Amino acid sequence: MTRSIAILAIVAPCIACAMLFVAVWPQLRTVLPVQLAASDSTPAAPETWPICSAMSAIGDTEDWVQLDPDFAMGKKALAAGDWRAAIASLKLAALRDTGNADIENYIGYAYRRLQQLDEAFAHYRQALALNPRHRSAHEHMGEAYLATGKKTKAEEHLAALETICLIPCVEHGDLMTAIAAYRGPLH
Repeated sequence: MTRSIAILAIVAPCIACAMLFVAVWPQLRTVLPVQLAASDSTPAAPETWPICSAMSAIGDTEDWVQLDPDFAMGKKALAAGDWRAAIASLKLAALRDTGNADIENYIGYAYRRLQQLDEAFAHYRQALALNPRHRSAHEHMGEAYLATGKKTKAEEHLAALETICLIPCVEHGDLMTAIAAYRGPLH
């Protein structure tokens, strides 16, 4: 009886992981392919990059009533692409919730979309100081490094995501695609 329970305790999680992989695989197949970088040596302008797919969870489907009102307004502004309003609202929320890595990451994201990279880096660093395993902060900081021509630094954040994500995650796929598409100066 004890052996059966021990074997079940080992086998059940393996089966659950396999079932999760089978359920998630169709979505991952569309996220994981990496596009080969073009031979053009001009870097793609950051403002032409698509809005991060991890930011798609910002939509209007959440119950905003339960959130901090400034945090909710900041997320709505992000979804609308109003980067300045997002920063203003999220900074107010950050004053009340100083330990929230998501808020810092969102502020950094909005600054990056405004091409104010020094501010973006400061908020990404704060997000990672609060939560070193914050997947979106690693992805966004990697993309910001690409915008500054520092592909090696972006690859460091990709390596961090490889360690953090036990199974392929959206953030890893997005940063991997951005690095592959990066057409910076030839070295």
